[in-house]
Amino acid sequence: METKIREFRHIKGLTQQELADAAGVTRQTINALENARYNPSLLLAYKITKILDKEKIEDVFIIEEEI
Repeated sequence: METKIREFRHIKGLTQQELADAAGVTRQTINALENARYNPSLLLAYKITKILDKEKIEDVFIIEEEI
């Protein structure tokens, strides 16, 4: 799953560690999310969306539907 986490994190001036601390996960989890190697739980996606001051999960996470 592609994300805009890195872009929005830079805009807010947060490091991966700061975002991880705020979301209650490890820096490695944030790195994996930014590099599309991990799909977050709905709760984690929601937390990150709010920390990055976005309204909708879809603003941060690019959900590609497979049919």
